[in-house]
Amino acid sequence: MDRELKYLIIGAGGTGGAIGSHLVRAGKDVTFIARGKHLYTMVKQGLKVVKPSGDFIVTDFQASDMEHYSGDADVIFVCVKGYALDEIIPFLQKIAKRDTVVIPVLNIYGTGGEIQKKLSDSLVLDGCIYVAAEIKEPGVIFMNGDILRVIFGVRNKEDYRSVLNKIENDLNESGIKGILSDNIKRDTMVKFSYISAQNACGTYYNVAAGEIQKPGEIRDCFASLVHEIEILGEAMNIKFEEDLVERNLRLIDSLSSNMTTSMQRDIRDGNKSEIKGLVYSVVNMAEHYGVDLPVFKKITNELKKRE
Repeated sequence: MDRELKYLIIGAGGTGGAIGSHLVRAGKDVTFIARGKHLYTMVKQGLKVVKPSGDFIVTDFQASDMEHYSGDADVIFVCVKGYALDEIIPFLQKIAKRDTVVIPVLNIYGTGGEIQKKLSDSLVLDGCIYVAAEIKEPGVIFMNGDILRVIFGVRNKEDYRSVLNKIENDLNESGIKGILSDNIKRDTMVKFSYISAQNACGTYYNVAAGEIQKPGEIRDCFASLVHEIEILGEAMNIKFEEDLVERNLRLIDSLSSNMTTSMQRDIRDGNKSEIKGLVYSVVNMAEHYGVDLPVFKKITNELKKRE
């Protein structure tokens, strides 16, 4: 494909806002799907990104809510919370065409396969993102660090299309580390091993990253949770190329001590959260694959009681 790709970003929060703003800054054709005051401010004033390496504002983009969108897209990044998927599936079914590539970058493992069942004519990949970002106020995305890495790929090799290499190039041209994975099941499980463990541990103890960084019970719990994801992955015939416990301890140690996850903040504020997909689902998968994950089971039981 020689022409420039048209990108649609569904969800302009921390994830979608970070991806889309960098694509726009690099001159890519981007439309955001957003809502409320955030959408209004983006349309009137542009989208501002605040990050350690320097703030910037982008204005050369389109933005709409789902009800008023009438465009077309070559690539759709799905950047919503897991509990919002049911809401956007009818929209995806309406706008996605045979040649459309859909890339979910949710935290919940296996999302792409679930969406694919409902979008038989389009290609739905699996994907994940490494970024610490959130909406600071309407029209403003705050990135707590400069890391911005998007990994995506097909679950079955026969689904490969050359356009995926162009997407990878577009991301890298935009200051996003784009990686077209040759083993997306492994790479998304690696990310899940971190995000699931941090959410489970941080929510169970009601702590920020700083408490997980200190030697002791909480850090040991985090390490045990990561190890249980390793056990689950092996039962799913996923071969890891590195020690996930060591990897994720390094990652948690790189965070600001006051950092909490969006799931923790949602629970704190009494909002809907991704706790089912990020924590409870691990126990369900363990039962399906016949493995025992005692730490996840203990935390799941306790968190359900709190609900």
